[in-house]
Amino acid sequence: MQYRQAQRLAQPGWFNAPVPVFGATDARLLIVGLAPGVQGANRTGRPFTGDHAGLLLYETLLDFGFASGQYRADPADGLALTDAMIVNAVRCVPPQNKPLPAEIRACNGFLRTQIDSLGRLAAIVALGRVAHEAVLTALDKRKSAFAFSHGGEHDLGGLRLFDSYHCSRYNTNTGVLTPEMFRAVFARVRAVLGPPAGA
Repeated sequence: MQYRQAQRLAQPGWFNAPVPVFGATDARLLIVGLAPGVQGANRTGRPFTGDHAGLLLYETLLDFGFASGQYRADPADGLALTDAMIVNAVRCVPPQNKPLPAEIRACNGFLRTQIDSLGRLAAIVALGRVAHEAVLTALDKRKSAFAFSHGGEHDLGGLRLFDSYHCSRYNTNTGVLTPEMFRAVFARVRAVLGPPAGA
C-alpha cells in the first residue's frame, strides 16, 4: 500500500489504481497475467499497455484473430479484443513487479469472479507460474495435480488451461521465451477453439 501511495504522489497523472479487465465480456479465451507493470498498466490503466510485454502479446493476439485494430501502447489506440479477455492475477502494481503471496491471495476472489462471469469460457492462457497457480486456486484445483510448464495443457473439467512463460522483457531478452514459442501456445489455443468468427 505504501508503494502504491508513493507512486500516486510521484506520478499523479498516471492511472495508479487497480487495473480493470480488458476485452470481450462474452470471451471464450481468458488470458491471465501476473500484475500491472509500473510503467505499463499502472501508468495507462489497460493490461499490458505501455511496457515491453504488450508488444509481443498484442501482436500475437492480432495475428491469431483474438484482436482487431492496431496496438500503439495507448488505451485510446482503438485496439479491441475479439473472443478474448485479459486479467491479471494481481490487480495493483507490486514493488519490483514481485507480488507477495498475500497480494495474490487478496486478489484471487476477483479472478474467480471474472472466470465465473464468462459464460462461454473454454480456454485460459496463464502467463507464468504465478498466473497458473492463481487460476488453479480460483477454480479450487490442487496445484500438485497440474504442474506448470511452457506449452503445457491441462483439462480442468470443461476448461482447458494453457501455460506459457510470461512475455516479459526479461524472458524475451534472455531467450527463455522466443516469439516462436509464444506463438506456438496461441496457435494451439486457436486450434482448440476453432477459427475466428467469419473466417
